[in-house]
Amino acid sequence: MTVIDISASVMQFLLAFIVVAPLLGAVAALLPAPPGLKGKNPDQAVLRHGVTVTGAVLVAAIVLAVGFDHDHPATMQATTDISWIPALDVRIHLGIDGISLPLLLLTALLTFLCALYSYFKLPAGPSPKAFVALVLVLESGTLATFAVLDLLLFFLAFEMVLIPMYFLINRWGGGQRQAAAWKFILYTLLGSVVMLLGLLLIGLKSGTFDMVALATDNGRGLTTSVQVIAVLAIGVGLAVKTPMWPLHSWLPDAHTAAPTVGSVLLAGVLLKMGTYGFVRILLPVAPDGMRTFAPYLAAFAVVGIVYGSLACLALARTGAKGDLKRLIAYSSVGHMGFVLLGIATMTPTGVNGALFANIAHGLITGLLFFLVGAIKDRYGTADLDTLAGATGAALYGRAPRLGALLAFAAIASLGLPGLAGFWGEMLTLFGAYSPAEGLSRPAFRTFMAIGAFGTLLTAAYMLIVVRRVCMGEHPPHSRLSPPDDRAPRTADGPEPSVTPVGSEPSATPDGSEPSATAGARPATTPQLADIRTYEAVAWTPLAALTVLAGLWPAVLLGLTDPAVQQLLAGGKS
Repeated sequence: MTVIDISASVMQFLLAFIVVAPLLGAVAALLPAPPGLKGKNPDQAVLRHGVTVTGAVLVAAIVLAVGFDHDHPATMQATTDISWIPALDVRIHLGIDGISLPLLLLTALLTFLCALYSYFKLPAGPSPKAFVALVLVLESGTLATFAVLDLLLFFLAFEMVLIPMYFLINRWGGGQRQAAAWKFILYTLLGSVVMLLGLLLIGLKSGTFDMVALATDNGRGLTTSVQVIAVLAIGVGLAVKTPMWPLHSWLPDAHTAAPTVGSVLLAGVLLKMGTYGFVRILLPVAPDGMRTFAPYLAAFAVVGIVYGSLACLALARTGAKGDLKRLIAYSSVGHMGFVLLGIATMTPTGVNGALFANIAHGLITGLLFFLVGAIKDRYGTADLDTLAGATGAALYGRAPRLGALLAFAAIASLGLPGLAGFWGEMLTLFGAYSPAEGLSRPAFRTFMAIGAFGTLLTAAYMLIVVRRVCMGEHPPHSRLSPPDDRAPRTADGPEPSVTPVGSEPSATPDGSEPSATAGARPATTPQLADIRTYEAVAWTPLAALTVLAGLWPAVLLGLTDPAVQQLLAGGKS
């Protein structure tokens, strides 16, 4: 069934346009603007260009989804297959199915929302031309990763996103941005070198780099030893990008230093490239090798779930000086652990759960990073102790819509039933309860129990964040200097020697709380702006889709399930 009957040639053009248009747009962004398009502000003109190009790509992706044959989501559609390097049998092979289409739409949507947000709130840094060009190159590489069906093209697209993200962090990021950018590029490049060796091994031993042919063959043309080596090599590169514990340490630094839109794109789409590679390449191409490593992958996944949650709890506690962006980054380590656990089960239920969790994480964590960026813009810091103390009545009292949306995103992230985060985690745990044939049930049920415990830890740190940032906090009197509750506190009266965060300081003309240090008069906290119009426009689609996916999961599972069933069956429906 298709919503609108679109010819195969138009579908081919749409997919090619989606992949190539951002790259052409990046080149155009660096060229001088035509006289009629310069406007009064050249910087705003190039930002409008970014919004226009990403908007056109989003429209094309929606039309592609509308023309997609939903009755046959396991069939590759909108395919293009052109010989590129005959000597190596490398082909420009593009296509989409029920697995790649949701990721294509997610990438197009998040990039457009980031371009729109940047039009009104451009991060401080060098030329806007370079910023827009880098975002467009990043979009092109990510979209190509989800659309190509050739192993070497997949590697090229996989690598294409590294340089733009490096410069976005290094030139437009915050504190420690250079160290974070170098750590990001070194980790991912080293992982990619190992991955390339594995991809070449598969292509040379099987005689083809075509991902569809390899998936149909289902590893029958590869010996078990070749599959084991290939899974180990490719899996390391994919695990770094995912990121899997203990190869995750580049992620918190990168997120903390990155500008808001960089964090949104990094969490929303770049991390999905790693898990997509597990599903698209390793599961169907090297099933015996995956079966060998599946218990280890699941073990690392659940360690990552618990580790990420414990790191978040440590950052969230009072007095830890935890950075809210860093906390959300560590939460991604835990959430991506559920995706890896679902893949490790090698069952339709687990893999469908992994793909659902991928999309849910992109929507929810993208929204969280948008919100944290907005809070940091308003306060000049993302330090949790500062936010909890400086806000007084906190976001609920001073910016109720912003506080409510942050609470919504946090609750969605902890997996509340009825929101998108719930289904992915539940399906991956169900998959772990009954893993694929040949995998140890006692081991995977142990992993399931540890993963379920991780959901409780997730709920704990997310609720602590909501309580501290949205409601404020009031430390016990034992932490204060000796109080005199009978003494009136006035704006011009004597101040206590120390005013701790969250205490009841002197009133200020605008009703905000001052922040005091020993022996100094507290400074007035500026009035906090609530959600602005452009922020509402950029964030509403993510919140709405989080609710839609939670209430109507069949929309996504109806696409992925037939494709996953065929993928695991070796191309046989």
